[in-house]
Amino acid sequence: MRTIRVETSAATILLTEAPEPKVRDRQTGERATDAVSGEPLMTLGVVYIEEGESSLIKVTVPEGGVSDGLALGAPVSLPGLVARPWESVFNGQQRHGIAFRAAAVTPAAFPAAMGATA
Repeated sequence: MRTIRVETSAATILLTEAPEPKVRDRQTGERATDAVSGEPLMTLGVVYIEEGESSLIKVTVPEGGVSDGLALGAPVSLPGLVARPWESVFNGQQRHGIAFRAAAVTPAAFPAAMGATA
């Protein structure tokens, strides 16, 4: 499937769920790992705000890409963010969606316009 680069320079991204280990198999508790590097993966939740619209999304990042100093509700940066459409059949039902992946998650600053007061 095609990977689509997500341009984030005009967006505000806020951390809504702290990073936690991504699980590959819920029955065994096996951790998900990167297919190329073998590095364990983490998932986190963010609200992505751009041009007056917002979306809650889950993002997968390598464990080594999770920076210290992350705080819930605080702005973050997601360098290398990409979106990948997916589809599968689960219990006889067709399912589809978009998976998001970034190289890292790091603390960021609020844009100047958001921090201004009238």
